Amino acid sequence: MENIQNLPIDIQTSKLLDWLLDRRHCNLKWQNLVKTIREKINAAIQDMPENEEIKKLLSGSYIHYFHCLRIVEILKGTEASSKNIFGRYSSQRMKDWQEIVSLYEADNIYLAEVASLLIRNVSYEGPALRRQLAKAQQLQQELSRREVECQSSAADLRERYYAACKQYGITGENVSRELQALVKDLPAVLDEVGKDAAKLEELILLYAAFTRFVCEWSEPVLPMLTFAQKSGNRTFYEWSMGKAPTAIERPIVEEAPPDAVTEDTIDWGDFGKGTETQAVNSGITVEDGIDWGISLEPSAEDTGAGGIDWGDGEAAPIEIEIMDTGTDCPEGVARGEDALSILENSQSRSQFIDELMELEVFLTQRISEMGEEGDVVAMSQFQLAPSVIQGQTRDHVREMLSEVQHLLGRLTSLRMQHLFMIQASPRYVERVSEVLRQKLKQADILVLKAATMAEKQREALEEQSRLEPRVDLLAGCTRELQKQIEADISKKYHNRPVNLMGVNV
Repeated sequence: MENIQNLPIDIQTSKLLDWLLDRRHCNLKWQNLVKTIREKINAAIQDMPENEEIKKLLSGSYIHYFHCLRIVEILKGTEASSKNIFGRYSSQRMKDWQEIVSLYEADNIYLAEVASLLIRNVSYEGPALRRQLAKAQQLQQELSRREVECQSSAADLRERYYAACKQYGITGENVSRELQALVKDLPAVLDEVGKDAAKLEELILLYAAFTRFVCEWSEPVLPMLTFAQKSGNRTFYEWSMGKAPTAIERPIVEEAPPDAVTEDTIDWGDFGKGTETQAVNSGITVEDGIDWGISLEPSAEDTGAGGIDWGDGEAAPIEIEIMDTGTDCPEGVARGEDALSILENSQSRSQFIDELMELEVFLTQRISEMGEEGDVVAMSQFQLAPSVIQGQTRDHVREMLSEVQHLLGRLTSLRMQHLFMIQASPRYVERVSEVLRQKLKQADILVLKAATMAEKQREALEEQSRLEPRVDLLAGCTRELQKQIEADISKKYHNRPVNLMGVNV
C-alpha cells in the first residue's frame, strides 16, 4: 500500500479532460453548467471593492475556479464588518462569490473547466502566440535583408549612372546641357584629329609603294587619308568639288527641347506633327509638315468610285514637279552637308575610318611578315623593292601602327560615337538624358523602398515587443494552473504525486 501511495500519476495534458471524464470525476454535460456560472461571474465582477489584488485578478485574464477561491478569501477581509450574530455574511458580494464557488464544486465542474483551459493554453493559445512571435522575428530578418538589398541596388544604380556619364565625358549634374556643350566642342576636337593626320605621310607613301610593287596597282590609294594629310579637316565641299568654297553656310543645329521624353513615348522627330491630315483612300495620310511635291486636291466625289481616275475624266490631273538638285544653291557656296568638315560629315568620316582600318590591317600584316623575312627567299623577294620598303625596320613599323591605332581610337571611342549621334540628331540628347535619369529615378525609388522596409522593420519589432510579455504571462499562468490542477487531483488520490506531462507554452 505504501508503494502505491508513492507511485506518481502521470497524465498527458492533451488527454487530461478525457482522463477526468473516464474516471467519473466530471460530468459529460459540464459545458452547459459552466455557462450559468460564467453569467453569475460576469454579474458579480460589476460590484467589487477597491483592492489591488482583486484588480490584478480581474485584469484581462480568464476568471476560473481558483481565482474565485482567492476572491472569496480577499472578501473575507474586506467584508468582515458585514457578518451577523450568527457568523454569516450579510454582504451581497460575499454571497454571490460563495454561490459561484459552490456551483463550481458541484460535480467538479471547476476541474473540467480548468483542464479545458490548460489544454487550450498548451495546444492553441501558446503555439499561436509563439508563431506570431516567430513570424515577427522572421519578418524583421527578411525586411532587414530587403532593406540592405534596396540600398545596395540604389548605390549600384548611382554608380552605373556616373559610370555612364563618365563614358560620355560629363559629370552628370545637368546631362542635357553638358552633352550639348560637348557637341559644340566637337569641331575643334575633329580639327585636332585632322591636324594629326599630317603625320600619316610616310605611312601613305609606304602603303602606296607596297601596293605598286606587290600588286602593280596604279590607282591612287587611301584618297581620303591623302586629302586629310595634305589639307587637314577641310569641308566636304572642297573634298568633293576639288576647290575651296567661296562661302560656307553651315546647317542650323536644332536645340533639343527642355521637356524630357517619357519612357513610354517614341519620338519620331518632326514626322507626323502636322495639325491636320488628309486621308487618301488607300489608307496613307499626308501630314502638313511634309511636302512631297504632289497635289492631292481632288476629292473622291470628283474622281468617281475609289477616288482614282484612270481615264480622261474632268478631275484635275496630278502634278509632279521635278526640281534639279542644287539649283537653289549659288556656285561656290558650301551649304548643308557640304559645309560640314570631312570628319563631321558621316559619309566622308566613314571613308576616313575605313581607310585607317585598311592601313592598320596592312601594317599589322607587314609586322608579321617582317618577323619571317629572315629566310633567303624573303630577302631575295624584296631585293628589287623601292628603298622606302627596304629601309623600314620592324620597330619603326610598330610605331606607325601605334599612330594609326591612336587616330582610330580617337574617332571610334564610345564617347565620340555618342557625340556623332548627338550631332546627327539633337533629339538623341533627350533619349540619353531620359535613360540616365531613369537610373537616378530608380535609385531614388529604391531608397524610398529601403526607408519603407526600415519602417516595417520597426513595426515588426514593436509587434515582437508586444507579444513577448503576452507569451511570458501565458507561460506563467499556465504553470500556475498546472500546479493547482496537479494539487487538486492529488487530493482526490490521497495526496499521491500527480504529474501533468507535455505542459510547454
